[in-house]
Amino acid sequence: MMGLGAGLATAPLVLATTASQAQTPIQQSPAGARREGIRDPRDAYPKPPFAEQQQPWPGLAKNMNPRPDHGETSYVGSGRLAGRKALITGGDSGMGRAAAIAYAREGADVAINYLPAEEPDAREVVDLIRQAGRKAVAIPGDLREEAFCRRLVDQAVHELGGLDIVVCNAGRQQTRRSFLDISSEDFDAA
Repeated sequence: MMGLGAGLATAPLVLATTASQAQTPIQQSPAGARREGIRDPRDAYPKPPFAEQQQPWPGLAKNMNPRPDHGETSYVGSGRLAGRKALITGGDSGMGRAAAIAYAREGADVAINYLPAEEPDAREVVDLIRQAGRKAVAIPGDLREEAFCRRLVDQAVHELGGLDIVVCNAGRQQTRRSFLDISSEDFDAA
């Protein structure tokens, strides 16, 4: 089953000029030709089929093959979040990891939350945030515990000096043949 991300990745590229002008398609190079500095995403990443993989929950991005691309080497920020302070739940992997990397490279100081078992992935994200020259705060804990949620926000505010952005991203990946196979218990566990 293809997700929305795959559909968006293959959508035609459009360049917006000004608010009063229509959108103009980017000129595509002839097959096989490369424009300076532009990488065709269709051949930049590993392609399926991938070997079936299983990890105990919660899984670690560092153990995936191929490793997912969260922007570790590809995303370059431009200071759009300079001086901001962000808390990102689930910031060790997946979309939360990508957001943490992007926010730091855009100039934000970032606190990430993750489950204690995800410490190896979280350490990598903290290193990437610091490499971007930003403050990184790692706060392990389980969001299913309300008391921890209060401590999480208090600690992020204390260590970052406030909060401007909160990204509620933590979730649990579950594989089912159909979304109709997701039980109420599965939904609540996410």
